[in-house]
Formats: sequence, C-alpha cells, structure tokens
Amino acid sequence: MAKKKSKVRSKKPKLKRMPAKKLPAKKPKAKIKRSKSRPKSKSSIKQKVKTAGAYQPSAGEIFAGEITHYFPKVWAAVLAVACPILNIGDKIRIVGHTTNFDEQVASMQIDRVPIQSAKKGDEIGILVKKRARKGDKIYKLA
Repeated sequence: MAKKKSKVRSKKPKLKRMPAKKLPAKKPKAKIKRSKSRPKSKSSIKQKVKTAGAYQPSAGEIFAGEITHYFPKVWAAVLAVACPILNIGDKIRIVGHTTNFDEQVASMQIDRVPIQSAKKGDEIGILVKKRARKGDKIYKLA
C-alpha cells in the first residue's frame, strides 16, 4: 500500500512589533486676557456707518428713484421711478454704499417693451455701464 503524504502546514513566522515612537510633550496654551470694558452697542455702530458715507445731493439734482434689482449678465437694473418724469437721454447719477457714477439713460423698458419716458410709480429696466446694487439711489441731473 502506498503511503499518503500528510500535509503539514508550515507556521508563518510572527512579525515583531516595533516600539511606538514617543512624541514630545505638548506645551500648555497661554490664557488670553480679555478686557472688562463693555462693547459698544450695535445701534451706535450702525449710526456711525450710515452718517459717515451719506450722499448729499447738490442743488441741481432731483431724486429719481431706487434700484430694486440688478441683472449682472445683461448689465440692467430695475428702477422704481420716484420723479415726475424720466426720459431717454436724461443724465443720471447712481449713488450707493460702494457705487458712485454718472450716466446717460440710453435704454428703458417696461416688461421687455422699449419706452421713451417713464412716470412716477413705474418700475422700469435701464441699461447701466457699471455694476449697480439693490438699494442704490438714482438722482436726475439738471
């Protein structure tokens, strides 16, 4: 009879573990000294900001309205008209917190229909050459 070969599993050698590296000790954080004075109220800060950059129109300027929306891709602003009449060709000044430039009205539209003049209470779209922002004021130059 033939002898069967016995399968002997060889034992894998055990891996030796490396000793863990010792990290340097952490320094304690320094304490921050805080002043005990009371902070200024938010309302007084807002008042200073509003009065510091307020625009004072000259004698020949008439308040024409306020920008209610701006479309940056087509460089168009929606204007709520507050002056009695605004025509194409009128010179306007757009003034805001970071905006201040003069321009001539080249195009006006109401619901995508071109118009020649707008009266008080209309919401019109006008083309602008620079960026305008919601809340900017528009003055009609005489």
